[in-house]
Amino acid sequence: MKNSNFITKTKVLFLTGIFGFTGLVSAQNQDLPIGLTPNEKSILENGLHQYTNQNRGITTPPPGPLRTMAEWEEIQTLVITWTGFQSILAQIVDHAQEECEVLISCSDSNAVKTYLTGQGVPHTNVSYIQVPFNSIWVRDYGAHTVYKNDVEDIYMVDWIYNRPRPADDAMPDAQGVFKNIPVYATTQAPNDLVNTGGNWMVDGAGTAFASDLIIEENEAGNPYGVTTKTEAQIDQIVEDFMGIDRFIKMVSLPYDDIHHIDMHMKLLDEETLLVGEFPDGISDGPQIEANIQYVLSNFNSVYGTPYKIIRIPMPPNAAGTSYPGQPYGNAYYRTYANNVFVNKTVIVPSYREDYDTIAQRILAESLPGYNIKYIDVDNQGANLISNGGAIHCITNAIGVSNPLLIRHQSLVDTYDETNPYEVNAFIKHASGIQNATLFYSTNDGTSYNSLPMTASGNDIFNASIPAQVAGTEVLYYIHATANSGKEQVRPIVAPEGYFHFKVLGNSSVGVEEINQNANINIFPNPAKAITCIDITPYVNEKIKVTMQNLLGQTAEVLFEGEVSGNNQKVFFDARNYTSGTYLITVSSPNGFLVQKVLVH
Repeated sequence: MKNSNFITKTKVLFLTGIFGFTGLVSAQNQDLPIGLTPNEKSILENGLHQYTNQNRGITTPPPGPLRTMAEWEEIQTLVITWTGFQSILAQIVDHAQEECEVLISCSDSNAVKTYLTGQGVPHTNVSYIQVPFNSIWVRDYGAHTVYKNDVEDIYMVDWIYNRPRPADDAMPDAQGVFKNIPVYATTQAPNDLVNTGGNWMVDGAGTAFASDLIIEENEAGNPYGVTTKTEAQIDQIVEDFMGIDRFIKMVSLPYDDIHHIDMHMKLLDEETLLVGEFPDGISDGPQIEANIQYVLSNFNSVYGTPYKIIRIPMPPNAAGTSYPGQPYGNAYYRTYANNVFVNKTVIVPSYREDYDTIAQRILAESLPGYNIKYIDVDNQGANLISNGGAIHCITNAIGVSNPLLIRHQSLVDTYDETNPYEVNAFIKHASGIQNATLFYSTNDGTSYNSLPMTASGNDIFNASIPAQVAGTEVLYYIHATANSGKEQVRPIVAPEGYFHFKVLGNSSVGVEEINQNANINIFPNPAKAITCIDITPYVNEKIKVTMQNLLGQTAEVLFEGEVSGNNQKVFFDARNYTSGTYLITVSSPNGFLVQKVLVH
């Protein structure tokens, strides 16, 4: 079903005056890479860059409270700039116009139409603005969708682009005029903030990720002439303009010249990170792993649980011999994480079959129900990746007006065959919620049962799936209707896509004893408060007791040391941990290992 914001005829907007240009062509250069050219480096290094767009946009923060949209939310428009790599851009238009309006910034809309027609691309949902531009990298210089009160008034928020490319930097104003959305801009002191969209990732619930490039580009001695800012001051600006109350920054990667996190990672939902993986010890692999471990050790998802990590390979050069940072071969920064959500479609860069097939399997398993499209960005005719970016880098999204927001943490596998499985969701629309329904299936989605969800206050809705027998896999999704009549589902691809969990059986049989001379007892289990782990290991054994979630991620080391007697008791307070299912693991350097399931 098509997005309700589809337009049925082509629109063209000519905008020149707001940019201060008398012509279009003089402002354009279709071959600029995503990084700085030698001339641009010289301009910045010699302090010759004079920021010229200080007066664009509304320079005070939007009225709040504010929430920045996550990429997997519903969008009304995908934005591209029509310049080089037209075969790739045409494929993006072809895939995206099935889902939403595609807005093309260009110098000659008739020439673009002619090219698209020649490629067999329909014009059903394509619009144009004829404006000056400098490059194709609209993700970096584009604006970001922000809502008041989670789902009400829509705004676009833009930063100062970290390139001396004034036409690119000003383009969000033209897009705001075309879409009739106010544009707020961090262009005047003390809020004159430099940043790029490739170095920005949000969960739609107040958390943002970036590399520490954003600190470097706004600190003392920055080449942009913006006022010096501390990290705390940067955090305050993104909170004031975008509602971000937790801004996680990671060390920049040594071999990614642009230091944009979208070249190696992506949030797939509020608690899942897709992370690019190099071979052990190669290229940026060690620093990526250090960054991920830093995140896992210091931050939980908005639900209070550890982030889930999905690894996806980073392909080497065409010969398969070199990665970024190695001294031979064309080792461009090939990545599958640089993909873009377009409602029910995900558009992903591709490179060559031996790596693409692995990535396709991982993405299909991670994003069930999505229409995943692949575009080659590494062939000689359209080698986009050699310019430093891929699909995410050359697209930007504008969210829908008055979204119907559904936020839900997927249930995890359980050993509970007795109690119903409670489903909670945050559901909100500007007009209020008329009804919400939970649909669940125990037969691989062949048919779904429906349960009404009950409002429990603060926009939270609840329903409980009946208890199931061991071996059952439960598929489910959430549907809501607003008082205005607008409908939405989560996942957005439901029922083709869904949340799911398995019933594994009662915790009393969840014991794996690799060493039959060892055993553990946990009581009470399910745990509610103070809980005892009674361990029977070898005498004089050095052991380690850890609590892990079902992904194998360590929640805490509960005990580590020598056991002098025949048993060891470890106590902990279950109230300090998020409800769920855990594995208590006892291990030793000598290979002793026993595990038991804990339900909390």
